[in-house]
Amino acid sequence: MSELPRVYLIDASIYVFRAWFTYPEDLSDRDGYQANAVYGYADFLNRLLTRVKPAFIACAFDQSLSTSYRNEIYPAYKANREPAPEELKRQFEQCRQLTRSLGVAEYVSDRYEADDIIATLAVMMRECGHPVTVVTADKDLTQLIHHDHDEWWDYARNIRLGREGVQDRFGVMPSVIADMLALAGDAVDNIPGIPGVGPKTAAGLLNRYGSLDGIYGNLANVASCGMRGAKRIQSLLEKHEEDARLALLLTRVCEDVPVEAMPHDLGWDGVDEELLESIIEQIGFNRNRYQHWL
Repeated sequence: MSELPRVYLIDASIYVFRAWFTYPEDLSDRDGYQANAVYGYADFLNRLLTRVKPAFIACAFDQSLSTSYRNEIYPAYKANREPAPEELKRQFEQCRQLTRSLGVAEYVSDRYEADDIIATLAVMMRECGHPVTVVTADKDLTQLIHHDHDEWWDYARNIRLGREGVQDRFGVMPSVIADMLALAGDAVDNIPGIPGVGPKTAAGLLNRYGSLDGIYGNLANVASCGMRGAKRIQSLLEKHEEDARLALLLTRVCEDVPVEAMPHDLGWDGVDEELLESIIEQIGFNRNRYQHWL
């Protein structure tokens, strides 16, 4: 049986933020509002569609830094990040509209993060037999690369990782990336982890004991496991077990977001010409940039 078409799941917010920080601030739309993030995101999505010509594709956006269910579990989650300025919030909405104009399904939630939406869509499409490519620069999403034909693609750096590639790069298989982040912490998301346990130590523990549960199920043996500083590591694990288990609730993606989507909704059939024309006029894009779509 031939392999079904690959589905591309885009962590869109990362590429909006990247454009916000890298494209000139003096780029503006027809009304004089700053539009650098829209220009940069448009360039990214246009290049991606032209390059891969996907049969199935979706973009997931983050809605808020403070309303995720993870904030209910741990109020300090992502509290180290500044809220998006109003200029950027406006551009996020334009980027979502642009996504729809290019015929790409887009999803957002005020309770779940883009990571969770992507994870849920990945499960849905895999169940239908589609291999999945997650387009992102976020290492957290390497935990979704479950099968041999799946891949994590850092588009800007053109780094593609399959299951073995994830292990080579991060020291553990995708199935325990969340466990590694829970042990070592994730400064980007303000998750402290276990003090004194870094990624290398976390990977060593996970490769010995299989998972966070496996580590704590063998806690009495850690001191004699042969790792450098093993007695100290066992003591830290004992002291911070509650913290590590809490962290795992934060680092593990949710795969059952109540998103209204069916596999055919992710099918890409080309652009919505009328909506794209409207966006081109509103933002002031060079028509030649999108002429091949019209």
